[in-house]
Amino acid sequence: MSDSPFVLPPAPARLDVVRERVRLRPVVDSDLGAMVTYRGDPAVCRFLPFEPQSADDIRERIGHLFGGTSLEGERGGVVLAVERVEDATVIGDLVLFHLDADAGSAEIGWVVSPVAAGRGLATEAVRALIDTAFSVYGLRRLVARIDADNARSVALAERLGMRREAHLIENEWFKGRWSDEVDYAILAREWMPGE
Repeated sequence: MSDSPFVLPPAPARLDVVRERVRLRPVVDSDLGAMVTYRGDPAVCRFLPFEPQSADDIRERIGHLFGGTSLEGERGGVVLAVERVEDATVIGDLVLFHLDADAGSAEIGWVVSPVAAGRGLATEAVRALIDTAFSVYGLRRLVARIDADNARSVALAERLGMRREAHLIENEWFKGRWSDEVDYAILAREWMPGE
């Protein structure tokens, strides 16, 4: 048992986060077609910890999280579909995982379709995820671990005001090369919701 003063609030029974141009909601099986379109793209997967994925690959990797809203449990985490509000098209997915309940900390990640690139949709979606992590899940710290060569994700973390806390040099053999990892983080008390 930890001596940590941190206590997680109960997970929401339902999660539906709507912003001006994006909606976040738990992934469901009918999202697989859209997810295969971008998660099956080698360019999208270049810096991600998986190769291009089929529907079966996605089910195997994150299917246990479909429809869920709880961070806790042996394989806990939340995976959320990112829908464009204007047409309900799934343009990406976000994850909140690797919960450290004693520290009130979790990792965030994102996968976004190239069709959404350059329009600020990813920024709006990840901002909504961070808002949700702090206001709904009551977390106090979030971390994003990014391949240092992934300039778009690094820029996204910086746009959101996340702080670069580490640059790990050649820390992992990743997709045929020694890769660097940059770690970005933000505390709830530093976060300015809705900016």
